[in-house]
Amino acid sequence: MKADTSLLDHHLAQTSLFPFGLEIVSAFGIYLTDKNGKQYMDLISGVGVCNLGHGNQYVIDAIKHQLDKHMHIMVYGEYLQEAQIKAATLLCSLLASTLDCCYFVNSGTEANEAALKLAKRVTGRTRILSCIGAYHGNTHGSLSISSNEVKKSPFRPLLPDVHFMRFNHLDDLSMIDNQTACVILEPIQGDAGIRIPSTEYMHALRAKCDATGTMLIFDEIQSGMGRTGTMFAFEQFHVVPDILTLGKALGAGMPVGCVVSARHHMEKFTHNPMLGHISTFAGHPVICAAVAAGLEYFLEHKIVRDVNEKGNAFYEKLIGHHHVKEIRHRGLFFAIDLESAEHVQKVVEYCLEKGIVTFWFLSCPASFRIAPPLTITQEEIDHACRIIIEALDQL
Repeated sequence: MKADTSLLDHHLAQTSLFPFGLEIVSAFGIYLTDKNGKQYMDLISGVGVCNLGHGNQYVIDAIKHQLDKHMHIMVYGEYLQEAQIKAATLLCSLLASTLDCCYFVNSGTEANEAALKLAKRVTGRTRILSCIGAYHGNTHGSLSISSNEVKKSPFRPLLPDVHFMRFNHLDDLSMIDNQTACVILEPIQGDAGIRIPSTEYMHALRAKCDATGTMLIFDEIQSGMGRTGTMFAFEQFHVVPDILTLGKALGAGMPVGCVVSARHHMEKFTHNPMLGHISTFAGHPVICAAVAAGLEYFLEHKIVRDVNEKGNAFYEKLIGHHHVKEIRHRGLFFAIDLESAEHVQKVVEYCLEKGIVTFWFLSCPASFRIAPPLTITQEEIDHACRIIIEALDQL
């Protein structure tokens, strides 16, 4: 299905020559509605953002309540603001005691930028290790530690002293040494097509970082907030990072990023130099009100409890199709491998015509993405799978 790009505003920059081009006027639950009243089931959660679905009333009420009090009043860190304190307190209550200090920023890629700076500041080192297949964002630093060279090459030179090791390969952990400031990785790789490491690898990684004084950064911007069946994916490996970065679904539909680490590490930003990391809109009170409300809703409604069961329902319905080569998933975080990128294109387009939004991976073209709101029902799963199977049958 070719998008009607004539509807796109001449004054708005575009990210692709081939956007979906849907003209969405409202969204509620797992559904988007276009100007003609057609509904689309959002099976990608706005690419990992709307884990609680669209238009969550509890979050909206919290936003409205904060708007009635105030919006931006000062650059981050100068005033005490109730919404920031509440969001940080709730978030840290869900994490290990060594992750007890939050710095809210405006996006996931900004969180990763701050995490790299913090690791350099704590260790006094410059060498950074990332993983082949990694995706950490699109600003210069985040792009430097991402793996897709097609996306990176037009923007070089990027950060120096960045090196890549193979994900989930024990032998490559020898690259971590006493010159390494940090290792940054996704506990479950997203854009690479949902790549899941072994517990042995994750424990060996933690041990190697400990032995060399290297900061271990986990990027849970995609995999966090219940997506993989636990609140954070790293919990499944019983390994705790030195620095955690979050974004996407943390804001419950609002734009946010967050760096979490030990307070004694985060204090490095306060001196030598003072204002070692600063952002005007970081910790915006309206955004933090959404963060806090989203976390409260997760906990009160036990959202994570049924994620694995729902993920298994998708898996069982789709794995037997003869065009499906492999399914990799944890919880409701799916990559479905087909024969080719052309097959993926056909499936995505067919589903869209039938009112089901799926999507691609930038770095895994022969797979398509499913990551619906965690609030999806069994009835909705059944309907979505019927359409996906119809799409596969057309190949």
